Amino acid sequence: MKPPTNNTPPQGYKMTELGALPEEWEVVRLGDLSKKDSIKIQFGFPCAKWNDKEIGIAQLRPFNITESGGTDLTALKYIESDKADVSKYLVQKEDIIFNNTNSEELVGKTTYWKYENCKYVLSNHMTIVRIVDKNKINAYFLAKYLHKRWADGFYRTVCRRHVNQSSISLARLNQIQIPLPPLPEQQKIASVLSAVQEAKEKTEAVITAAKALKKSMMKHLFTYGPVSPQEAENVLLKETEIGFGPEDWEVVRLGEVVRAKITDGTHKTPKYIKTGIPFITITNLVNGQIDFSKSKFISKEEHNSLIKRCMPEKDDVLLSKVGTLGLTAKVNVNSDFSIFVQLALIKPKKEIINSEYLKHLLSSTQMQNQINAKASQSTMKYIGVEKIANLKIPLPPLPIQQKIASILSAIDAKIEAEENKKKALEELFKTLLDYLMTAKIRMNHLEVPS
Repeated sequence: MKPPTNNTPPQGYKMTELGALPEEWEVVRLGDLSKKDSIKIQFGFPCAKWNDKEIGIAQLRPFNITESGGTDLTALKYIESDKADVSKYLVQKEDIIFNNTNSEELVGKTTYWKYENCKYVLSNHMTIVRIVDKNKINAYFLAKYLHKRWADGFYRTVCRRHVNQSSISLARLNQIQIPLPPLPEQQKIASVLSAVQEAKEKTEAVITAAKALKKSMMKHLFTYGPVSPQEAENVLLKETEIGFGPEDWEVVRLGEVVRAKITDGTHKTPKYIKTGIPFITITNLVNGQIDFSKSKFISKEEHNSLIKRCMPEKDDVLLSKVGTLGLTAKVNVNSDFSIFVQLALIKPKKEIINSEYLKHLLSSTQMQNQINAKASQSTMKYIGVEKIANLKIPLPPLPIQQKIASILSAIDAKIEAEENKKKALEELFKTLLDYLMTAKIRMNHLEVPS
């Protein structure tokens, strides 16, 4: 391929309003496609009376489109369809759903409707873009391109701003330009992107299943111990103040199994600097671990003054105590860091309680119920360190604790591996979306322009 010179496009490319594109690609406006009956654009309808009891027909709203361009149907609102003519608003398979009204940051999110044989309609904050001429336009290709414009921040530059929200009117939607490769190339692009998307969705399903397994295993392990379901029938249980458990397990106060008084981090927001000692807040507790990649930093001098109150060390356990209660993390590093008041610091007596066991135990339903029952409410929920010390915990023999921790940690490792795989697929999808939609990579002959 002949390299471009003096801002001229590469050989076989032309300059367009969207940049350098292959000579055989068109650049068209959605409105022009609508006028030619290649697509149909239709807004949804408003409905003030709705319910969440699955009475009537589901009406899709902005929160049903995810920021990744997918659909989230876990939370739905329903309208009584017999009180309005909704037949013309029914979503069909391969429809493109465009979010026309939302906050400035979210307006323009777009998804591809892959479902069939199910009834959904749209609110007036949503728009259907339906492909009429399937010999010219691939629906998945167009949906992903429109969502790419949202990810690029384009809609923020063309939306109309209102008091509490922003909108893309029909007139402005019609003016949006799109690249239109020949249909076979659109189909190849769609095929590659959908394959990556499908792999990501399968990974998400594995994560969901692993998390469900962990929840089920925690209930079993903290009731019967590390035994099989068949062996559980032979475990002698006793009823305690925190539920049933094996006869040889103790129930103790958390404060009885720590080597130092439970405390929390500084109550004063420190002065942040560009680099220094990591300062950990509740946002750094992710999946039972401390995510240092998101931490802010404080000076060594300020850190030294804070550790007089609270000094985290390896194998300590952190517990969130303000706002979102009950998040946990085990300290797995020897390096210095300080913590904020949102977090309680627990230093387990290693000869009595396994810190990995304690981390998992505190995140169990049994303990979360205790934490929430003891929590106070002001502007937000919180639980004081004295109440944390008074939490009642099941205390098996140390070898049993270690087995329980090992089982749950193995599930956590699986979840973490799948989460990393999901992130890699998300990055791959973003890269391919950009390269394929801008013809940096060509699907017709896999040529990469210089």
